[in-house]
Amino acid sequence: MKALAPLALSTSIKGLTTIFNTPKMFIGANVFPEGPVVGPSTMDTLANRCAKKRAFIVTDEFGNKFAAKAARFLQSGGFTVEIWPRCLPEAPMEVVAECAKAMKAYEPDLIMAVGGGSVMDSAKAAWVLYERPDIIDLGMISPLDKLNLRQKAILVAVPTTAGTGSECTGVSVIHDNAASRKIPITHDELFPDFAILDPQFTISMPPKLTAGTGLDVLAHAMDSVTTPAANEITEPLALKAIEMVFQWLPRAYQNGQDKEARHRMLIAASIAGMAFGNNGGAHLTHSFGHSLGAVFNLHHGMCVGFFLPQTLQFCSPVTDKHLLICRTLGIEAKDAKKGLVKLVARVRSFLTELGVPLTLKELGISRADFNAHFDKLVKFAFEDVDCYLSPRPITAAQCAQVFRYAYDGRDIDF
Repeated sequence: MKALAPLALSTSIKGLTTIFNTPKMFIGANVFPEGPVVGPSTMDTLANRCAKKRAFIVTDEFGNKFAAKAARFLQSGGFTVEIWPRCLPEAPMEVVAECAKAMKAYEPDLIMAVGGGSVMDSAKAAWVLYERPDIIDLGMISPLDKLNLRQKAILVAVPTTAGTGSECTGVSVIHDNAASRKIPITHDELFPDFAILDPQFTISMPPKLTAGTGLDVLAHAMDSVTTPAANEITEPLALKAIEMVFQWLPRAYQNGQDKEARHRMLIAASIAGMAFGNNGGAHLTHSFGHSLGAVFNLHHGMCVGFFLPQTLQFCSPVTDKHLLICRTLGIEAKDAKKGLVKLVARVRSFLTELGVPLTLKELGISRADFNAHFDKLVKFAFEDVDCYLSPRPITAAQCAQVFRYAYDGRDIDF
């Protein structure tokens, strides 16, 4: 399967039928207007889709203040609103089930996720359970299934971080605490109907979270370029997102009040989401990042960003598409090998600029803990669904070798 998946996702096969999804987007400082507006407004669009005008806002403790603003906006248009602020980081399965139970009790026709990736992932998964109470195991959902969502409610995504791009993808990643692993759900029907991007909602992110979420954008975009599933629509989107991250993330990291940087990073996250959300998904950065984050309880974005150098190096024997990234970043290279060396050096310098260590050892993982959890790290990475999207199929032994090299910061040479 790992060997056949890149072929099945290639443009030669997908060219038979290519589907491109994106929500209708509202972007800017006035997406939640508090007074009269000229022309059609966000409210006009939402109200036309909701006969009952019953809105259920999914958020967490951090996003509660933003959810309150969204609630006031909805109420000004005649919606009855309930806020459910109990989401937790990493979208635990039991919390998703609790959220779905509250949805069923309230019976909304509009579900709005206000928060970061975990909130949007929780809202998507709970929405599935609300629409389809017959589904017992979310992990068994196949991209080939017909879910027939939107019989009860539409989905609106309002990000408060500039990272996951979940507002523009059909992906939800939930966490099975009992097994200590992440379960990705990918389905064409999970794309939100609307995405509302208010840069003011991201201003309060601290520097470390700003860096982590921004690196998630970069990992999505770089994987989207090198994957065999890239096409003429997703490739330029991914390259633009890469350009924007290198330009705007350091500014947002250094000065969280830089409104222009916040605005541009929010757009970059959505652009990268469109890219990887429409070409199958991210690949090895997320396989290794999911594993590392789950085992050692580290931030998702930081983990996937950490593995960018290793992923670029591992995939280079079968693709020279990293040269597209070189051109985007103005890196001159006479051939693919020299381009790879320069690009990896640029990425490592970028990680250092954002305060991200270049070795697992420097992340604070002791050799004893690394060895104790090594088998689980390898198992989770190798079995992760994103492994199937790698341009270069990877074995369990190679996964193990990548982790060993990453611990000490060695270049991938196999």
